[in-house]
Amino acid sequence: MNVTELARQLRIHPVKLLQILPEFGYDIGAKSIKVDDRVAQQIQKDWRRIKFVLEKREQEERDKQKELEKEQRKTSGAKVVLPHVLTVRQLADVLAIPINRLIMELMKNGILTNQNENIDYDTAVIMAEELGFAVEKVSAPTGAAATNEHTESLETLLSTPGTTPRPPVIVVMGHVDHGKTKLLDSIRHTDVMAGEAGGITQHIGAYQVVWINPKTKEKTPLTFIDTPGHEAFTVMRSRGAKVADIAILVVAADDSVKPQTVEAINIIKAAKLPLVIAINKIDKPGADAKRVCADLAQHGIQVEGWGGDVPKVEISAKQNLNIDTLLDTLLIVADMNAATIKADPARPAAGTVIEAHVDKGAGPVATILVQTGTLRVNDPLVVNGEIYGKVRALKDHRGEPLTSAPPSCPVRILGFKIAPQVGDVLDVGRAENALTVDVRTKKSQQTGAEQHISPAQQTEETEEGKKMLNLVVKADTLGSLEAIIGSLENIKSAEVGVQVVSKGLGNITADDVKRAETSHGMIFGFNVTTSPVAFEMIQAGGVIYEQYRVIYDLLDRVKDELEKLLIPEFITTELGIFKVVALFRTEKKVMIVGGRVEQGKLLKDARLRVKRGGEIVGIGKIAQLQSGKASVNEVPEGNECGLQFEGKVKLEEGDVLEAFKEESKEKKLVLK
Repeated sequence: MNVTELARQLRIHPVKLLQILPEFGYDIGAKSIKVDDRVAQQIQKDWRRIKFVLEKREQEERDKQKELEKEQRKTSGAKVVLPHVLTVRQLADVLAIPINRLIMELMKNGILTNQNENIDYDTAVIMAEELGFAVEKVSAPTGAAATNEHTESLETLLSTPGTTPRPPVIVVMGHVDHGKTKLLDSIRHTDVMAGEAGGITQHIGAYQVVWINPKTKEKTPLTFIDTPGHEAFTVMRSRGAKVADIAILVVAADDSVKPQTVEAINIIKAAKLPLVIAINKIDKPGADAKRVCADLAQHGIQVEGWGGDVPKVEISAKQNLNIDTLLDTLLIVADMNAATIKADPARPAAGTVIEAHVDKGAGPVATILVQTGTLRVNDPLVVNGEIYGKVRALKDHRGEPLTSAPPSCPVRILGFKIAPQVGDVLDVGRAENALTVDVRTKKSQQTGAEQHISPAQQTEETEEGKKMLNLVVKADTLGSLEAIIGSLENIKSAEVGVQVVSKGLGNITADDVKRAETSHGMIFGFNVTTSPVAFEMIQAGGVIYEQYRVIYDLLDRVKDELEKLLIPEFITTELGIFKVVALFRTEKKVMIVGGRVEQGKLLKDARLRVKRGGEIVGIGKIAQLQSGKASVNEVPEGNECGLQFEGKVKLEEGDVLEAFKEESKEKKLVLK
C-alpha cells in the first residue's frame, strides 16, 4: 500500500505519519513510499491507540501554551479596561480570545451562559485575571446615560407597592413527580397534567382561580404558578420564584426530600419567600410525614411541631384530601404578609414575561404576569425599554378574551412583533421615551431567537481537544428551548462535548437541514414538525432528525450519541517473559525460535515487545506455539518451547520477548 493512501485513510499528512510511526514500533523509513499491506493493516488496527496518545500529548501542549501566554501577559503587564456590564462576546473581544474558549473557561468555573448574555463585573475580572491580565474599571455612567444604557428593573418599579390589595401570587415548587401539577388540578378541578408529555410539566403555567371558603362563602382570587420539577428547568423554577409572593414546597410523603427539592429550597430562601410545606401522597403505602419533616430540618426548614414556624399541611392531591386546609393556610400566610401584597392598578401595567413562543397562526405570543398597574387592549408593549408592538388581544389561561388585566393577573398577549425572552420586564409606562425594536437585530441577539454558530467557531471548540456532537435544536416555546440549551451546556465531559450550531423557535425549515448537513450534525425538534421542503431534504440527504415531547428523553439520546464519540479504552495485560536461546529458521518477517518462559506464560496470538540490551527494538506477534512436537495455545512459566514470531525486527540470541495482550473497552460517558 502507498504511504499516501494509508495517510489518507488515517486522515493525517503522510510526512507526519512517517515521523510518528517509529515511536510506536513501526519503523518503515523516513522516506518510504510504500508500506507492506500486513504492516499497514496492523497500523490501522493500532491507530486508535496511537491517535489517543497523540491527542493527549497535543492537549498537554495546549495547556502549557495557555500557561505560557498567561505568564507572558503578567510579565509584560498587559491591561484591559472592563465596563460595569458587558456581554460574554464583548468580554471575549476585550481579552482577544475565541468566544468558545471563554465560554468553556466560564463553564469550568460553574457559570453556564451564552455569548449574548450579560456577565457581571466581578466575574469578568476573575476571568481576565485568570488569563493573566491586569484589570482597570471604567467610570460608572451617570444620569441619563445610565438610564438609557440599563432599563429600570422590576424590583425598582415594585419598591413602592401601592395601597390596593391584590391577589397573592403563589409558586408551586418541588421535585419531579411529587404532585405539583396534580395539586393544581385539585384546586382548579381541571386536568392539566393529562395534557403534559410524560406526565411532567414542560412549561411554566400560570392560572388564576377563585377560592370560595366553604364555611364563610367568601370569594378570594389566587394566582398560581406551576414550575416544572425536572432538573432541566432550573432557570424556569428560579424565575417562577422571583414573581411570587408565597411558595408551596410539595414533598411526596413516600419519597421525601430529593435533589430538586433541595434546589427549590435554596431558590425559595434566596427569594426570601414565605413558605408553606405540602406533604403530598399521604394516602400511599410507605408514606412517612415524620421522615419528611426530619429531612427538611437537615436543610434548614423547621416546620410547625418540629421546633419551627413553617406551616405544613398533609394532603393527597389525588384523593382531594385536605386541599381546603392548604388553601386556608395560604390565605393566613397571605394575610400575615398583606402589607407587601399590594399594587397600584391605576398606573400603566408592569410585569414579567413567564412564557413566550411563536404560534403558527397568531405569531409571537407571550404570557405576562401583571405585577402592578392594569394592562389594556391597544397598550404599547414596552419590553426592556423597547417597543415590541401593541396589545391586539388579551386572553386568560382558559383562552377567554379579556379587555384588561389587573395586578396579579396572568394573561396571554397577542401583538408582539418578536417574542420576548422569559424573564423580560414589560413596562407600559416607559413608552414615551422608548424606541421601536429592531426585529432583525433582536433576533440575532436574544437567547431564544434564531441563532447560528459559524464554522470557525466550531473549530475553536474542537481545538480544546474534544470531539464535538453538532446539533440543530428547534422548540415550540422559549422556556423549553432555554431549558434544553441549558441542559446541553451542563453536559460536560473531558473528552466530548455538545455544540449547538443553530437554535430557534418554530418548525424545522430547509435552512435548518442545510446547517445540519454542513456541520455533519443532527436535528432535534421539541414539540415541532418539519416543513414539506425540509422533510423532503431530510429524506433525500440522510440527515438524522428526531422529534421529542419529553426533554429528558432528548437529553438521554444526546448522551448516547456522545458515548459513541468516545475513544475506546485500551487495556494492556502483561502475560509473560520469554528469552530467545536458539534461532531455527528465518524467513521474510517470520522467524522460528526456541527458548524458555522465564516468567508468567505465553499465549498464541499474543503481541510481543522485543527487548535488546534493555531497550525495545520492535513489536511482533506469536503466530504459533510448540511444546515438544505438539502445537499448543499456552506455555506456562519454567517450560521450554518454540514459537513462530511475526514481525519486522530480526531476532537475535539473548533477546527478551515480553508477551502482552491489548483489548479495547467501550467507554461510558462520565460527566464532570
